[in-house]
Amino acid sequence: MVRPQEARVSGYAEVLRHVESELVSGRLGVGEQLPAERRLAEELGVSRPTVREAIRVLQALGVVRSGVGSGPDAGTTVIADPAGGLGAALRLHLATRRLPLGDLVDTRVMIESHSVRAAAGRPDHPDLVRAAGLLDRMDDPDLDADAFHQLDADFHVSLTAAAGNAVNTAVMAGLRDAIHQAVLDAVRELPDWSRTAVRLRREHRGILRAVRSGDPELAATRVTRHVRGFHREWARHAGG
Repeated sequence: MVRPQEARVSGYAEVLRHVESELVSGRLGVGEQLPAERRLAEELGVSRPTVREAIRVLQALGVVRSGVGSGPDAGTTVIADPAGGLGAALRLHLATRRLPLGDLVDTRVMIESHSVRAAAGRPDHPDLVRAAGLLDRMDDPDLDADAFHQLDADFHVSLTAAAGNAVNTAVMAGLRDAIHQAVLDAVRELPDWSRTAVRLRREHRGILRAVRSGDPELAATRVTRHVRGFHREWARHAGG
């Protein structure tokens, strides 16, 4: 038997999933309005208070703005991509405290392994095309570690975006600067950065090949080994 609290949480999550899907698909864009509360409640089979609660969360994330009355500002309007509000909140958090590298690695593995599975078999997705372009730029032998890892962080965000989950993309985008700084800190501990860079380039290409060839499990295995492998390499030398 489903308790009332469980039903309320489930309905609230259903509204967020629905809005996320509409944004990701392009059926709903910046400047457009969400359907009225009554219509959303009927379409999704939830109560109007549940719809209101979900909209309050979207407001807090900076995704929508709600107006009252009957003029053009009435209703609930999309004012930003969902990555914007959540990303800003994460960046604020990261600006005020350093995250443990091990926790960052675990979060990346969780998000990225899920994302490459979902993105597998979508070889022409614009974010995968962008990821391939980033890898081409990373082949420049004159790149310093800072520039290399800026592109590296962008590559991993692009892989996540290709999966089409707006929340995961927002989290990865928000963590982007933390990933970049953590990796730069790790590079300082490595005895031979140029050799490591060669391996990272090879691993990046392998991950993207697995995704674009439609092999979700191989892609997930490769991205997990890639992220955890770099962490182990850093920990080995830092501990020495």
